[in-house]
Amino acid sequence: VMLLGRAMTGPLFAQSAWNNVTFTGSEIRDPGRNLPRALLWGCALVVGLYLLANLAYVVTLPLDVMRKPPNSIATATMQAALGPAGTVLMAVAIMISTFGCNNGLILAGARVSYAMAHDRLFFSRTGVLNARHVPSAALLLQGVWAALLTLPRTVTTDARTGAVTYGNVYTQLLEYIIPADLVFYALMVGAVIVLRRRSPDAPRPYRTPGYPFVPLVYIVLATLLVLDLIYLAPSTSGIGFLIVLTGLPVYFLWRKKVSSEQ
Repeated sequence: VMLLGRAMTGPLFAQSAWNNVTFTGSEIRDPGRNLPRALLWGCALVVGLYLLANLAYVVTLPLDVMRKPPNSIATATMQAALGPAGTVLMAVAIMISTFGCNNGLILAGARVSYAMAHDRLFFSRTGVLNARHVPSAALLLQGVWAALLTLPRTVTTDARTGAVTYGNVYTQLLEYIIPADLVFYALMVGAVIVLRRRSPDAPRPYRTPGYPFVPLVYIVLATLLVLDLIYLAPSTSGIGFLIVLTGLPVYFLWRKKVSSEQ
């Protein structure tokens, strides 16, 4: 059971962008109506596709192949169904999916620093749009940061043979991100409870089904997963939290600077 947290790292990372559409909330017409719809329909569509894909795996592949596929399980399924052409089609589909995902992440991510700049909590340059109404400085800064996180290579030396192997930090990045992500998701869901107590009369276009049971269950499960990941991968989880915590002094220094200017 304790290994569940680490096994969930990949799936949790795969769904971690479910809320990225909210980054553009200030630029959406009637966000109180359209954002919940986008979130619900988007999540429902992705869940449906995942279920259909898993159904295809179960129907097409024997259990021993699913346990240890020669490549990816999706590629093995397509190859079993369509032969060599299936492998090519799956590679093309993965490329399209990857570029589509990157497109959404890049465009939405830059809007965070853009909004922060407008709140005077980040470099003012990132809050400027270019002639095509794009926050180019925010995109550039985001690209540089992404490169710094992904380009470094790891070097591992086998103690017995002395063989040197080279890798990357992709797996570690997942373990950096997921615990911190879950903490913020839990805080976000907890804010639903807090705000309903503090501002009971505030307009709420969207009602949470099963409130407060659903938010509480989410917070408990997210907390258990975070604790599990901290136990199983303390070094990588710790680095992830450290990266997040470095933002606190920056935030307070920025607030102090803004206050002094006012």
